[in-house]
Formats: sequence, structure tokens, C-alpha cells
Amino acid sequence: MTAVTTSFPNAATEWRLPSRGKVAMAGLIIAESAIFTIFVVAYLFYLGKSIAGPTPREVLETPIFYTICLLSSSLTIHLAAKSLERDYGRLFLGLWLLTIALGGLFLYGTAQEWHRLIYERGLTISTNLFGTTYYSLVGLHAFHVTVGLIMLLVVAIFGFMGRVGVSQSDRVAVLSMYWHFVDAVWVVVFTVVYVLGR
Repeated sequence: MTAVTTSFPNAATEWRLPSRGKVAMAGLIIAESAIFTIFVVAYLFYLGKSIAGPTPREVLETPIFYTICLLSSSLTIHLAAKSLERDYGRLFLGLWLLTIALGGLFLYGTAQEWHRLIYERGLTISTNLFGTTYYSLVGLHAFHVTVGLIMLLVVAIFGFMGRVGVSQSDRVAVLSMYWHFVDAVWVVVFTVVYVLGR
């Protein structure tokens, strides 16, 4: 009687555990999604319940240009991460800096909008329910963009020092996951605040 052996012709494609960094970032994204969900629900719940003005329709202007900037940064960071994987260091750094510039433009747009709302329209976080929920939701997102930009800047500094190479491509991919999350959240915030909320 002969023994039966099982062979695996594609042993090279065997399953491996995902990187700890990606698992940790996925966990963080799930937790942060829950927080954003609470803020979005609160915004929608209190929408139109302010006794005094101003109302969203009266004061909000749709930030189309700055939204395009932020969403475009998802493409640039994706291309930057792929460039690093292929060891195109200069292309990586250029695309990485472009991502930072686009994110910075978005934050500038948010600051500009807040300045206009506070000093020209008189809308502060304590003016009415709309002001409270608007600044809380948009401010939470702006905080996450700021954190992301700080991390991107740190990587850029190390990049200029020549300390970012193919061996760091997994870490860069983890950071890009966070940035994609920030962009995806803005799609929800933009829809809720500037489309449904008006």
C-alpha cells in the first residue's frame, strides 16, 4: 500500500499574517469612524432646531476648490507610496510634498471659512445649535487633517535626510491608509454639511 502525499504547487502564495502596522491602523480607523458617526448623527439630529440664526443656508458657502484639493491628495499619496515601493525616491518625495501642499491648502480653506463665519457672519460655537454642531464636526475633521499633515511632514523631513527608502514602504503605506480615511470622512462631512444640511 502506497502513502498518499499532498503537494502544494503554489507554495510561494501561502497566506501570511498582515503587518502589525496595517492591523493597528485598521483598528484606529474603525474606532475613529465610530466617533465621526456620533458627530454626524448629532449634526443631523440638531439640524434646523436652532431657535436663533444664522442658519446654514444663510452663511455656508460650498468649498468646492478645497474639497478637490483634499480628494486629489488621496491620489498623490497613493502614487507616492507606489513610487517608494519601486525605489523611485525622488518621485516619491515630489508626490509626498504635493500631498502636503494639497492638505495644507484644504486646511487654509477651512481656516478662511471659519474666519469669515466668525468675523463677518457672527457664527461662533456658542451662537446656536448649528454653530455648536458645525464647528464640532468640521473641527474634528480639521484636527485629523492637522495630525495627518504633521506625520506627513515628519516623513518628508526624513526623506530629505535620505532615510526613507524601500524598507520603509510598509510604514508609508500605513500612513497613507490614515490619509485615505481622512479624505473619505470629508466626503461624508461635505455631503452632510454642505449638501443635505442646506
